[in-house]
Amino acid sequence: MTAQNSATDGITVAVNGSPATGARSDSPATGTRSGSRAGTLLAALGVTAFSLTFPATAWGLEGFGPWSLVAVRSVLAAVIAGAALIALRVPLPARRHWAGLAVVGGGVVLGFPMLTTLALQTSTTSHAAVVVGLLPLTTAALSALRTGARPSRAFWLAALAGAAVVIAFTVQQSGGALSTGDLYLFGALLVCAAGYTEGGRLAREMPGWQVIGWALIFCLPLAVPAAAVALTFEPVHLTAHSVAGLLWVAAGSQFLGLVVWYRGMAEIGVSKASQLQLAQPLLTLFWSVALLGEHLSPAAPLAAVGVLVCIAVTQRARA
Repeated sequence: MTAQNSATDGITVAVNGSPATGARSDSPATGTRSGSRAGTLLAALGVTAFSLTFPATAWGLEGFGPWSLVAVRSVLAAVIAGAALIALRVPLPARRHWAGLAVVGGGVVLGFPMLTTLALQTSTTSHAAVVVGLLPLTTAALSALRTGARPSRAFWLAALAGAAVVIAFTVQQSGGALSTGDLYLFGALLVCAAGYTEGGRLAREMPGWQVIGWALIFCLPLAVPAAAVALTFEPVHLTAHSVAGLLWVAAGSQFLGLVVWYRGMAEIGVSKASQLQLAQPLLTLFWSVALLGEHLSPAAPLAAVGVLVCIAVTQRARA
């Protein structure tokens, strides 16, 4: 979401605040070496798309209010997803999937974007990238509770270490106490992890891009009136940055990034693709400097690397 991802029962979930992801198998599809290279490239493009979510959101906030940005983003992404579903003549999901799609929509389509957008009004993108870097571990832990899986002791130790790194970073950056932006970010972790966990379960029964596609469609009855009301009460100042940011979070982060990510996972397998995602928080730190001109504190890259090490340990432990 990003966006983006955390392995859970053979399913990898994106860190960026990006939408629910999943794969039907942890093994790559059979194919040639060129197919493997193409899959790696596609997965890397997905990670890059997710890493741009926070900087694009910051750009969008230059011209839109937080509620307007999230609502319009959801509507535009739903239009793109709906066009793809219609063009490919995808049948409606079975009624038994509706509750799960509602959880995905509430957590990934609405909850995570809203909470992170509110957080970015007071937090820098580099700060948010480090905190949300904890999303894979949060999702894996929630998935273990949801599915009854029993990860190894090494997994839980690494997960707790990652949480400790992020909490220490946020407290240090906030002057000894958690700020309102930090509370929004921690809330975003929980709702997004719930959406990712449910989306991963659904992705074992339908292609992952259809999970997020239908979740977007299910949220339209809320997103359309919310966009109309928000645009009425929040002033809009269209600039090149705000339009580009809106278009990217709607098309790039919320939908197209997931399409190439799922395709890449199908080619090279979840385990290999997940290793590419370890670079996502660091990529966001790079974009925050290159696109927004932010100045990183020494603690930000150190904390990001610490979280990535913990994620790598959990990946290895679960494997």
